[in-house]
Amino acid sequence: MSPAAASPGVDRSALMHTYAEPPVTFVRGEGSTLYDTDGRAYLDFLSGLAVTSLGHAHPVVAEAVAVQARTLSHVSNLFGTTVAPEVARTLDRLIGGGEDRAGGQVFFANSGAEANECALKLARRWAGPGRYAVVCTVDAFHGRTLAALAATGQFAKQAAFAPMPEGFVHVPYDDLGAMDAACDPAVVAAVLVEPILGEAGVVVPSSDYLAGLRDLCSERDILLMVDEVQTGLGRTGRWFAFQHLGIEPDVVTMAKALGNGMPVGACWARAEVAAAFVPGDHGSTFGGSPLALSAARSTLAVMEAEDVPARARSAGARLRAGLAGLAGVGSVRGEGLLLAAVLDRDVAVAACDGALRSGLVCNAPRPDVLRFAPSLLVSDEEIDRALALLGPALARAGAAGGPSAAGPGTTDG
Repeated sequence: MSPAAASPGVDRSALMHTYAEPPVTFVRGEGSTLYDTDGRAYLDFLSGLAVTSLGHAHPVVAEAVAVQARTLSHVSNLFGTTVAPEVARTLDRLIGGGEDRAGGQVFFANSGAEANECALKLARRWAGPGRYAVVCTVDAFHGRTLAALAATGQFAKQAAFAPMPEGFVHVPYDDLGAMDAACDPAVVAAVLVEPILGEAGVVVPSSDYLAGLRDLCSERDILLMVDEVQTGLGRTGRWFAFQHLGIEPDVVTMAKALGNGMPVGACWARAEVAAAFVPGDHGSTFGGSPLALSAARSTLAVMEAEDVPARARSAGARLRAGLAGLAGVGSVRGEGLLLAAVLDRDVAVAACDGALRSGLVCNAPRPDVLRFAPSLLVSDEEIDRALALLGPALARAGAAGGPSAAGPGTTDG
């Protein structure tokens, strides 16, 4: 099977060229399967970059959105709706581990970048005049809006848009000493960190890193803000990745999986931190709309009914073992169903392109890394089929002697 060449029959000339030309145009999805313009089927092990975590066109979510669209789609945040408070309470409970409320409050946005923008503004509002700096990490990804891009530790992405907003300091990831040196409580309001670096290639820090950050921030009265946009909502085998270590952040951002494809993000903060915002400090025209939150409400309901953290742990163990057994894979890293195959050679783009031609969707965030984020409802049979498609693609990429110029994009936002 080979993908359709550059979306034949689809005129893309009216679109801004902010993305590379797609090798395939998809028109339909069902569960873990995508279909292109020629009707070819592809096994989706990327989930729209960890977004469609219940699979494509999940019937419960689709029905909830359809019903809400016929009922009430938007009223602006000048007025209340019944959906937003319910979803906020659910998220607060899941932040607490799924049993008890964590005692926080939620702001709803439309994306992960917007959720992080909310967190950054909240940190400055909470800390007060003079304490405006946020310490971030090298290689982290926090979004494409200007402040989120300034927080992002991938400086090549910033170069064309300089000067960046001031107040952002970057230190090496998984380096408590560097973080300690950077966190001057006279000027630093918060630390913003990914519990696992997603776009940097699914990099898992040392087991004491997040706990060390928690201690450091508590000692200096600095907010610990955890970006769970990619890792949150069951993907790593817990509701949130920070829960693996038993720490309590001050702020948590999320998006991607929250609406199973509908654009919705959220920023959660401890109540005493959230109280720094007063009416007029922050807002979003579409954030928290009944339409988007109907998707979030139904997505969360299915996630809890299916116990997706447990499913991610079980399916992730099967996928991890299978990846580790493939020729050309040197190691596997990640948690749950957010995994990276680290290759012996820099042929990830060629392997990704070859996998797509065989009917498997993944991506290459680094020259030697393939990233996998399948549906949290993925079956054992689908995992085995994906591995059977990937093995020959890796073999062909190794024989080619280097990366190709084609293949799915490598960025998250």
